[in-house]
Amino acid sequence: MTTPTRPWRGVHVAAALPFNDDLSVDYAGFAEHVRFLAAGGCDGVVPNGSLGEYQTLTPEERARVVETAVQAAPAGFGVMPGVAAYGALEARRWAEQAAAAGATSVLLLPPNAYRAGREAVVGHYREVAKAGLPIVAYNNPIDTKVDLTPGLLAELFHEGLIVAVKEFSGDVRRAYEIAEQAPGLDLLVGADDVLLELGVAGAVGWIAGYPNAFPESTSALYRLVTSGDAADIAEALPMYRDLHPLLRWDSRTEFVQSIKLSMDVAGRKGGACRPPRLPLPSEQADRIAADTEAVLAKGYK
Repeated sequence: MTTPTRPWRGVHVAAALPFNDDLSVDYAGFAEHVRFLAAGGCDGVVPNGSLGEYQTLTPEERARVVETAVQAAPAGFGVMPGVAAYGALEARRWAEQAAAAGATSVLLLPPNAYRAGREAVVGHYREVAKAGLPIVAYNNPIDTKVDLTPGLLAELFHEGLIVAVKEFSGDVRRAYEIAEQAPGLDLLVGADDVLLELGVAGAVGWIAGYPNAFPESTSALYRLVTSGDAADIAEALPMYRDLHPLLRWDSRTEFVQSIKLSMDVAGRKGGACRPPRLPLPSEQADRIAADTEAVLAKGYK
C-alpha cells in the first residue's frame, strides 16, 4: 500500500475520464469516480494517463483534471498525474503544475516524439526532476519506441532522477534484471495481464486499468499476489484466471474503449471517448460485454 514516504506504492488506478454528451469533461463525475476508487480499496489515482485521454485535452482541461483529482482524494490517497509531453520543458511545466496542485508523485514517459537516444532520455528526466516531485518512469517501448532497459533505468535511478518504474514492456523477466542492476528502484506492474507474474517477482505497486470497473476485487487480487505468501498465491490464481479475459484488454490498442465499456456494464460511467478513438466494432463490444457480465455473475466488484 501507499505510505507517506513512498506514495507511489500500492494500487494506483489510471483513471478513465468521463465526458458529458457534448464530449466536454464531466469534472463532477470524475471527482465522484476518484472517491469511488478510494472507497473500493485502491491506494491512489493517475489522472492524465493514456486511459484518461490526456492527448485530447486542452491545457486548461488537463490542469483542471489534476486539480479535481487532488481535491477529491481523501487523506492518504495518492495522486500521480501523468506529465508526458513532446518536449522536456513542457513536461517539467506539467510536473510543476502537479506539484502546485498538491500531487504526491508524477508518471513520466521518455521523449516520445522520436526514437530518443540514451543522452536525450537522461536529459529529459533531469529536466523534469527539477520540479521536485518523485518521478515514476513509464517504460512503454511499444508506443514510444524508446525502451527504458534495466541498464538505463539503473542509470536514472542511481542519479536520483526516478523512484520507480511502471513496466509495460510485457517481458516479465525484466523484473529480476531491474532488481539486480537497480536495487531499491520500485517495480510497479504496468499492464493488467501480467499482474500475477510481476507481483510474485517483487512488484510493490500497480498502475492499473481494470480497477476502474472492479476496484474491490482487483485491489484484493493485488494484495494477494504481492504478499509473498504461497497460500495467498494459491487463492489468487483462480481469481486471476477469472479476470484475465478482461485484464488482457489493458494491453491492446482498444484498451480505453474496452475498459470504459466494462465500466458501463458494471454500472459505472465509462461512456464515450473523444476522437480519434471510435466506438468498438460490434463483435469486440459484444465479447467484452459478455466477459464483463461473466465476471459480475461470479461476484467480482
